[in-house]
Amino acid sequence: MKHAFENELTTILVDHHAISQKEAIALEYAFYQSDADEFEDFLLEEGLVAENDLLQALSQYYKVQAFDVVGNFFHRLLLKKFPKGFLLRHGIIPLDADNESIIIIASDPDALGLTEEIAHYVSYDIYFMVGIRRDICDAVKEFYDPSDTEVNVDKKNAEEDNYFDINNFDFWQEG
Repeated sequence: MKHAFENELTTILVDHHAISQKEAIALEYAFYQSDADEFEDFLLEEGLVAENDLLQALSQYYKVQAFDVVGNFFHRLLLKKFPKGFLLRHGIIPLDADNESIIIIASDPDALGLTEEIAHYVSYDIYFMVGIRRDICDAVKEFYDPSDTEVNVDKKNAEEDNYFDINNFDFWQEG
């Protein structure tokens, strides 16, 4: 079944002139010989397809709109509705919701049972867009894992309180 995905996706990429027919055959063969788990990651990591071309092909394959998650900020309250492991395991991230529906970006919107599993956490009508799995997982990790560049506000405030000691400056002293 998985071979059908790679075959159809490369056919779409050929139809979009992102790769040639000869390249498509070679890509599939190289993927099967590689240690890569995901065909999309293989294409991107090897520099064989542009990310935008891959998103367009995934959109056509899954028959849903594509969404590039890179550089986007996601709603904190929506993300908090789902455990980190669940989002990473399924390669999904919530994008937006209103009173009745939620839009989920998924690396595989057609995954068997995905809608039902999401429904364990939210009671919205669920609509999907497709995104690239590694980008989705990076966005989830960025949200749940504090960044090395993130400043701990409490620590920063404590350091600032102790930093500016007026008694340590000679120019304040007379004489």
